[in-house]
Amino acid sequence: MIRINLLGQAKPKASRRPVYTGAALPVLFIGAGILFGALILGYVYYNWQHQLAEENAKIKQLQTQKTDLEQVKLQVEAFEKQKVVLQQRVNTIEQLQRDRTGGQELLDQIASTVSRTENLWLTSMIKKDNNLTLDGASASVNGVANFITALKRSGYFSNIEIKESKQDDKATAVQTFNFEISAQITPPGAAAPATTAKPAGAGTQAPPNNAARPAKVG
Repeated sequence: MIRINLLGQAKPKASRRPVYTGAALPVLFIGAGILFGALILGYVYYNWQHQLAEENAKIKQLQTQKTDLEQVKLQVEAFEKQKVVLQQRVNTIEQLQRDRTGGQELLDQIASTVSRTENLWLTSMIKKDNNLTLDGASASVNGVANFITALKRSGYFSNIEIKESKQDDKATAVQTFNFEISAQITPPGAAAPATTAKPAGAGTQAPPNNAARPAKVG
């Protein structure tokens, strides 16, 4: 319904109450602070999660590499064991080859040395590694000395020493001296410096005796 003011007076306006906003500002600031803090915490949490994921990926990769390296290590150890076995076989074959050829060469050297020494023969020969022991007999002490000199000149023996030299009392018909000599086998091509102990009276070549026993290897 429409009302008409016939008096012509203005209707007084209703007064508005002032709004008090003093209590709302702290709440607004607190809310804004909470929101800003939540954003920062979310950003930090996201970064931490991203770094954690990267570190976990690196750890997984390193574990894979470790497993691969352990497999490689096992293979290397197996190869090393095979290498040791093969090297032992090679050394054994080489040693057998050296013993086969060296034994023949040693016999040739001994036979040649004995044949150049008159009135001397060997009764036994013992070889242990590179050490050699010779037992034999000679018609004279000078024959033993000449045999030692021949061993030196051959260049195949070193450290030649006479262990024993004595007259055989059992042989009454012919004068015989039994001897024992030790020597070291020198590899071919190596120097063979040696100092030799000679029996008393040794040093001159014994005159040939046509009636003496011929030299032989026994």
